Amino acid sequence: MRAGRKVAAALVGAAAARAALTAATELTARPSGAAWRRMNYAKRPVTLLGGPALALSATASAVLGAPAGTRAAAAVVGTVSGLVGSYDDLAGARPEQARDKGLAGHLAALRAGRVSAGAVKVAGIGAAAAVAALLTRRERGGRGLVDGVLTTGLVAGTANLVNLLDLRPGRAAKVGALTAAAGLPGPAGGLVAGPLGATLAVLPDDLGERIMLGDAGANSLGALLGLRLASIPGRAPRAGLLAGVVALTLASEKVSFTQVIEATPGLRELDRLGRRSS
Repeated sequence: MRAGRKVAAALVGAAAARAALTAATELTARPSGAAWRRMNYAKRPVTLLGGPALALSATASAVLGAPAGTRAAAAVVGTVSGLVGSYDDLAGARPEQARDKGLAGHLAALRAGRVSAGAVKVAGIGAAAAVAALLTRRERGGRGLVDGVLTTGLVAGTANLVNLLDLRPGRAAKVGALTAAAGLPGPAGGLVAGPLGATLAVLPDDLGERIMLGDAGANSLGALLGLRLASIPGRAPRAGLLAGVVALTLASEKVSFTQVIEATPGLRELDRLGRRSS
């Protein structure tokens, strides 16, 4: 995809995100927007409607810029991840869901005979990732199966990983923007040009603690980034990326990303860049 078309896709993503944020701001002030209001880590009021705004604009612009063979897959993973993420944002806030957090929490709920909102989200994103693998399949047989596993794992795993980073203002958006920027070169770069523009457009509101990406925004953005990673040539690099995603996800069950970032020079300053003082 030519550079001009990537720039155009990024501008479309940014314009769509700003328009969606305007609508989100108006809805937040109405009674119907109350379910999306939250208090963030610093006990400041924010709205989770920034998440659907990002999911919608990132997905639409990804479809616009994606190569022909990945447009349907982009539409599926971006839309489904945004929808089930929105469900988790709303249903997961219920008191009975308070302990159903993380992989351990979802498994504990299942053992108790309950299906957590997070488990519904995981299943939805996993199914969308598997569909994307089928839609982008180029080979059959053993090699096709390996490619399918890698694509499914990268889409679902990256969606979850970006969501795990959404614990401080701007953190998930910064990582998402940097990853999207790194994925711009090459024929498949148009897939993340629009999401890059959309993410940069919502970043000021995220850093300003007016919105949170929540599950809807972080999962949708992450799924689209995962689809871009799945298009990298060569199975060995994709397998390495998937191993890294899995390792970080498992580590998050034992280690606090926030503590690691705060203890690491460079990461600490990048994480705090543009954020309000707490």
